[in-house]
Amino acid sequence: MKISSSKEDEIVTYALGSCLGITVYDPVTQIGAMVHVMLPSSTIDPVKAESNPFMFVDSGVKKLFWDAYKAGAVRNRLIVTAAGGACANGLEQDDYFQIGKRNVTILRNLLWKNGIILKNCDFGGNLARTMSLNINSGEVLIRTNGSVKVLSTNGGRP
Repeated sequence: MKISSSKEDEIVTYALGSCLGITVYDPVTQIGAMVHVMLPSSTIDPVKAESNPFMFVDSGVKKLFWDAYKAGAVRNRLIVTAAGGACANGLEQDDYFQIGKRNVTILRNLLWKNGIILKNCDFGGNLARTMSLNINSGEVLIRTNGSVKVLSTNGGRP
């Protein structure tokens, strides 16, 4: 997980396969953060979750939001985006553990329970993604197999 309010920064995460990249961005304070989570639930290894909460969707997303609030981001202004959740081995029928789908389900449930809107997402498929968040503009880009997609912009920063 990385957080920044420096306009020169761009936060990037690579190789989002079944993992998820989640960004939060406050367009007024220009505080942005990103987490790269790997597994759905911290209950499978509470000791690991204690030492690295960002490994899991449930504990990592909670900490992402709390750290953004501590840095000065305001909840009702946050623009939330997410990407990843691909089929780990390329063939959905052979994806026994369905980590990507489970990651997405846990994320959606967590956001819903907390009344947080996911502005935009790029989930599924079978290709890895690179996700970047530009702190100055709030723009979130997804790069997949040579193509670039704008997932989110700052929503009209004042």
